[in-house]
Amino acid sequence: MTLRAFSYGGGVQSTAALVLAATSRIDFPVFLFANVGDDSEDPTTLAYLHQYAMPYAARHGIRLHELHKVRRDGSTETLYGRLTRPGSRSLPIPVRMSNGKPGTRGCTVEFKIRVIGKWLKAHGASAAYPATVGIGISLDEIERINNRRAEPYEHPTYPLIFDMDPALRRYDCERIIRAAGLPVPPKSACWFCPFRRPSTWAETRRDRPDIFDRACALETLLIERRRALGKDPVYLTRFNRPLRDAVATAQDMLPIFDDEPLCDNGACFT
Repeated sequence: MTLRAFSYGGGVQSTAALVLAATSRIDFPVFLFANVGDDSEDPTTLAYLHQYAMPYAARHGIRLHELHKVRRDGSTETLYGRLTRPGSRSLPIPVRMSNGKPGTRGCTVEFKIRVIGKWLKAHGASAAYPATVGIGISLDEIERINNRRAEPYEHPTYPLIFDMDPALRRYDCERIIRAAGLPVPPKSACWFCPFRRPSTWAETRRDRPDIFDRACALETLLIERRRALGKDPVYLTRFNRPLRDAVATAQDMLPIFDDEPLCDNGACFT
């Protein structure tokens, strides 16, 4: 029997998929949430996962597993821990270079796709018997499908688009969630993600100054490490200056700069 699992990102689309699975409208008995770290995921995402998503899944017979990146010695590694480890030169997040373009992004592959892949392979998925993996992409972001590279042990599928008639858009997903008696989840992302929109950073600065201050401190740490290596600074926004200055300066421009996608692989921010 083919293993069927849904990559649960903790956001609107994947939560709508959870409701659809719970009401037998799509066939995914297992949902997998790869937690990149309790110190890394946005606290609102983790709160929603434990307060709403997991109890809802349990009530409806859906197995929603929270996974972590585990080292060979059995310890758990977090994304924030990787970034702040003394002496670390690793930059797995897509920090913005001096030209505003994102650097190499390894965080999703290492802390989400491989973590979920490890679970799938441990439960029988292989190149000969690939698991069917549901991805929470809706019709209004269909361009993301082309960017989701399949691993040998999996067959990605997009039930919100191809298993629903008509295909679902984000607002349809929100409607489905509300109809199930659940609140609509916040957008899921690490609290320091460089793909956060300028408007999101501005709201964080206003509403959650502690999170904003932590992001500024992390950015400063990364800049100082780059400087010690004789390299150009990197930033958490594309405005080529520190976050604390960039958000304040760019607020009048926020509406026209608010169209950048958060993720293009379907494993997170869905």
